Amino acid sequence: MPTGLDLDHPNAARVYDYFLGGTANWAIDRMLGDKLLEAVPIIQTGARVNREFLNRAVRYCVRRGITQFLDLGSGTPTVGNVHEVADKLEPGSRCVYVDLEPVAVAHARILLDQHGDPERHTVLHADLRDVKRVWKDAVATGVLDPSRPIGLLMVSVLHFLHPQDGVAEVAAEYRDLLPPGSHLIISHATLDAVPDEERSQFERGVELYRLSGNPAHPHHPDVIRGYFGDFRMVRPGLVWLPDWHRDAGAYHHSARLADNPSACCFLGGIGVKD
Repeated sequence: MPTGLDLDHPNAARVYDYFLGGTANWAIDRMLGDKLLEAVPIIQTGARVNREFLNRAVRYCVRRGITQFLDLGSGTPTVGNVHEVADKLEPGSRCVYVDLEPVAVAHARILLDQHGDPERHTVLHADLRDVKRVWKDAVATGVLDPSRPIGLLMVSVLHFLHPQDGVAEVAAEYRDLLPPGSHLIISHATLDAVPDEERSQFERGVELYRLSGNPAHPHHPDVIRGYFGDFRMVRPGLVWLPDWHRDAGAYHHSARLADNPSACCFLGGIGVKD
């Protein structure tokens, strides 16, 4: 049992794992997950659309020469992890996972021990808000070369940070540390411009997360776009996840929302540091 594990309260990372069909979750997480599914029937599809976006984004980066990744708030490992996607295109790719949730870290270590390469893959138990420590420890692993472009992922994590945490400042610190040519991958929840039915459902979902002790903070698209700073946005820019490079392959869950992409309530994109 991982040190610091709290089984008295649900955890957003483990609920996300439940939605993705993983096994690294407990009854308390499934209880919240079931309540969320009742209130927001589309939420499981949204989680899987988010995972498909991560897959497309990683593939995009590898095809443009990005072969090392830093995945912040990586969550509990499940099908389609960053290193698995990257390794299919570039067997020498590298990845450092970072998460604060003990179960996510413990399962990631097991996964990497069994199927990873210790010289190319590792996981850190750390708080992504402690930017200097995360960067220092990630580089110290020897997995990342800070002189070469890095794919930095903040996928479905920033909206779980409280605005008082200075989210924009945290994102800016990471942008400053990235070497030129790096790609910043972000997906983030928003309730703006979402159809009324889905918006009202997700508002109930946000309230359930708050009551569970896992508050989520959807933001206006302008706020989310600000996390990219002056990075050049890859076309088509910051868009609904099903619309981001929808022609990049067969992605079943994203295709289900092709006619109503805003129903997923998630925006995403990639910014490049020139």
